[in-house]
Amino acid sequence: MYTVSTWAQFKAALAAGGSAPRIIKVKGTIDAVADGCDAFAAPGYDFGAYLEKYSPENWGLETDLGDEPDDSPEGLRRASAARQDQAIKANVPANTTIIGIGRNAGFKGASLQIKGVDNVIVRNLTFESPVDCFPQWDPTDGDKGNWNSEYDSAVVYGSTHVWLDHNTFTDGEHPDSAAPTYFGMLYQQHDGQLDVVRGADHVTASWNVFTEHDKTILIGNSDSESTAAGDRGHLKVTFHHNLFKNLVERAPRVRFGQVDVYNNHFVADDSYAYSFGIGKESQLVAEHNAFTLPDGVSPAKVLKKWNESPVTAAHNRVNGRSVDLIAVHNAEIPGETLQPGAGWTPTLRTGVHPAKAVPAIVDRGAGAGRLR
Repeated sequence: MYTVSTWAQFKAALAAGGSAPRIIKVKGTIDAVADGCDAFAAPGYDFGAYLEKYSPENWGLETDLGDEPDDSPEGLRRASAARQDQAIKANVPANTTIIGIGRNAGFKGASLQIKGVDNVIVRNLTFESPVDCFPQWDPTDGDKGNWNSEYDSAVVYGSTHVWLDHNTFTDGEHPDSAAPTYFGMLYQQHDGQLDVVRGADHVTASWNVFTEHDKTILIGNSDSESTAAGDRGHLKVTFHHNLFKNLVERAPRVRFGQVDVYNNHFVADDSYAYSFGIGKESQLVAEHNAFTLPDGVSPAKVLKKWNESPVTAAHNRVNGRSVDLIAVHNAEIPGETLQPGAGWTPTLRTGVHPAKAVPAIVDRGAGAGRLR
C-alpha cells in the first residue's frame, strides 16, 4: 500500500513490487506537467517557425507532414511530443487500485495507460484533461486542414475487469473555449477523456462525471479490419449512473462493442452535437436514461448514425417526458435511418432506477468526492 502526493511518487508506486497487488492512495492534486510545456520542448523547437513554414499560404493543403526530416519544424515538434509522451503517461499494472483520499484528490495533465492487464480499479479522483503541448497540423484533414492532438485522461487498451467509479473528468483550467485559432482552425490540445480499445473487456464506468469536453469517450478506435479482428466479440462495457454534462459528442461513440448504457443523466448546452455514436458493428443498448436538453435542441440529436448497426433505446426520458429516441431520430433525420434491436439483453445490471428518478439520484451522487 502506498500514499502518494507527487507525480514521481505515483509512478514509483506503479513500478514497485513487481506483480504484487497494490493499493495506491492519492493525496491532493498531482500535476504531471508542473514545469510547463517548455520543459518538454526539444532544443531548437520554435512554434513561430512551425506556423510560418506550414501555413496554408506557404505549404498548401495537399501534402501532409509525414516525410518532414528530423531537423525541420515538424521533426522538432515530433521530438518534443515524444518527450511529453514519455513524461505524462503512467502504465498501470494488473491488480492495482488507485483511489483518491478525501474530496480533492486527482491528476492534472496525466494519462493513465491501462494496457494489457487485468483487475484495475480507479476511484474518487478528478482528472483534468491532459493538454497536448505540441499538436500536429494536418493540412489534409478535411478541406481546410486541422489540428490533431494526443493523450486521453485514461486509456483501457486490451485490458479486462476494469472499474472506474466516482471520478470526475473535466477540461478544468484549459477549456476549448479559451483555445486560440491558427490557420483558421481551433488549436485543439485535447483528445478524449476515456477510451476503451483493442479488445478490452468487462469495463464498467459508474457514478462518474464527464464534463466540459468535446470528443469524450471512444469504444473501439478504428473501423479497419486490422483492429476489427481483435475487437469483435469484445469491448463489453457498462456505463451507469454517470453525469454527462456540457459535452459536444461521443458519450460514448461505439464500434464493435456490446455496450450497456443505463441510468445516466445527460445535460447538454448549446455546443451539443450528439450523445450516442452508432458505429461499425456496434451493439448499443441505451435504456432508462434521462436527458436535459436546452430549448431548440431536438431529441433527434441524441443518436448519431455513423454505420449501419442496430440499437436498442427504450424507456428514456427527455426533459421529463418519455421519448422514443429511435423514432424521433428517424422522423427528423430520414437520411440516417436507424434500425431498432441491438440483438442482446443485458443481464448484469443491479439497482436499475426509473428514468424519471435519474436526474436527482445521479446529480447528487456522481463524481469525485462523493463516495459513501
